[in-house]
Amino acid sequence: MKLLLFDIDGTLLMSGGAGRTSMNRAFAHVYGFENGFQNVSMMGRTDPLIVKEVLKKHTIPWESNRIRTFQQVYYQYLEQELAAPVPEKFLCPGIADLLEILSADTEMVLGILTGNWERGAYLKLRHFQIEHYFKLGAYADDAAERVKLVPVALKKFEILYGQSIPSHDVYVIGDTPLDIMAARPHKAQTVGVATGYHNIESIQQENPDIVFENFKDVEKVAQYFRTS
Repeated sequence: MKLLLFDIDGTLLMSGGAGRTSMNRAFAHVYGFENGFQNVSMMGRTDPLIVKEVLKKHTIPWESNRIRTFQQVYYQYLEQELAAPVPEKFLCPGIADLLEILSADTEMVLGILTGNWERGAYLKLRHFQIEHYFKLGAYADDAAERVKLVPVALKKFEILYGQSIPSHDVYVIGDTPLDIMAARPHKAQTVGVATGYHNIESIQQENPDIVFENFKDVEKVAQYFRTS
């Protein structure tokens, strides 16, 4: 059995800026600052650490009650923004067919490994009608540091299937160097894909096991997971 852990943004889908826009709207709603996330990098990072950076930028303390309020408001705005018709909102090339092929293979378990909070992740996956492909997930609710998410996913796999899985049968799939870096300490196999904002060369700097330009050649990609 193999566990394939997919990042969301830039790997499975492009949300057309729905995440950033929703966070900006929620931040203005809760904290009173417009465009709070302007010039803040989100790629490959977790939601809690992104929010902490913005709070620090505005010298606002981290208060758990207000953070929970921010999250709930963010989810409401995210649902609205995802529903808005934007041309830059789409599944990444090949993903629809790839998920169908991989999920039909009884030796493959598909999971999510993302810096999104779980509710936000679900809203994005549901919008594109792909949430049903994934049997488990590790989210920013589980750990604010991305490097801690792989063990979370492995534990959830063990609980769900009643067995552990060796590291060489775990694949972390993402579009940023940070995805690769977070997997390396756990000796998982690393698969980069240049469908986000990083090109192949920048992803290769972290020495992943393989990098695809995209997943258009679904049979080639599926065969890689079957045989590597």
